[in-house]
Amino acid sequence: MSRTMKCQERFQEIYKREPEALAFCPYRVCPIGAHSDANLGKITGLAIDKGIHMAYSPKLNGVVELCSLQFDKRAQFHVRDVPRHKCDDWADYLRGATLKLGERYPLTYGLSGVIEGSLPIGGLSSSAAVALVYLKALCHVNLIHPEPLELILISMAAENDYVGVNSGKLDQSCEVYSKKNHLLYLDTKTDEYELIPTHPDMKPYRIAVFFSGIERTLAGSKFNMRVDEARSAAYALMAYAGMEYGKFHEANLRAVPREVYEQYKERLPETWRRRAEHWYTEFDRVEQGAEAWRRGDLETYGRLSFESGQSSISNWETGSPELKMLYDIMRHTDGIYGGRFSGAGFKGCCMALIDPDYEAAITRQVTKEYLAAFPQLEGKYSVHICQSADGLL
Repeated sequence: MSRTMKCQERFQEIYKREPEALAFCPYRVCPIGAHSDANLGKITGLAIDKGIHMAYSPKLNGVVELCSLQFDKRAQFHVRDVPRHKCDDWADYLRGATLKLGERYPLTYGLSGVIEGSLPIGGLSSSAAVALVYLKALCHVNLIHPEPLELILISMAAENDYVGVNSGKLDQSCEVYSKKNHLLYLDTKTDEYELIPTHPDMKPYRIAVFFSGIERTLAGSKFNMRVDEARSAAYALMAYAGMEYGKFHEANLRAVPREVYEQYKERLPETWRRRAEHWYTEFDRVEQGAEAWRRGDLETYGRLSFESGQSSISNWETGSPELKMLYDIMRHTDGIYGGRFSGAGFKGCCMALIDPDYEAAITRQVTKEYLAAFPQLEGKYSVHICQSADGLL
């Protein structure tokens, strides 16, 4: 039985009828470009063929009534009477999305629905996928047709302003724009993007997802602090260079030329310098990675992804012991082109681009070494082999 059928079945159990529609939003991986978007960098990403499914029907009284197969608590609110402050549960992303959509469009109809994730929670931007699949359904029942970028910005605003996560638009962009067998190459400052097709001479690959067995929440992690540290570096660099600057929350490293960073970086506090070092070197890796993908050079792209992961450890200073272990194991496992943490980088998972011929051997070796180090996570740790996929359907 498919995963989609499970949420359909649950809908039938609750409402004694078939849902009127189904929606799906994929998860994403970002092999190169991590921690760049909040400071308006560039990213590369892929949607994968796992994600969030939703079975739903409109409710004419304007009530939103949703349950998740992953969480016990049911969410219920009216589209024109959403709690103004978050409730600290899984449905905060949905409440925030409703508020932000309602600021742009009149909302009349609600919906009843069942949401289901096709992989364990944690590390693949499941929160953005939940918000987007819900927004798609809410737009559908209210006959709203936003442009893709508008949908991305509404979802991002819900995450920033309502949930309180200072993220950029990486997650939503990957989950909306991606196309199967293409690499998304996006400039988060200009919103210009390119879908680079897989070169006919490129070696075959699949996307392996190694779940650490530990979930994470962005708002509860040091994610926001890292973003502020990078912004602090930008603010200080602009001051040292005599550049004009405005409000602190508007500062970003993209506004600071590389030569200004090189000239004044030694004046920065060590922590701020490390954050900036990651951002500038990641910018270079993204540009080099896009060119490598364009010419079908999977080895170079994979090497750059490994380097991105190392910079996240040494310069962005993320990584739980579990994720660092997974990353180290991946680096010495035959058949893995490259990979890094996926998600906030404190818990969650690692992703890797792998040679399909090595799939079974990679699964065995990574699992054996990881569980030898963390035997208590047996039964929680898992491996999933995925393909690239189209964005929001």
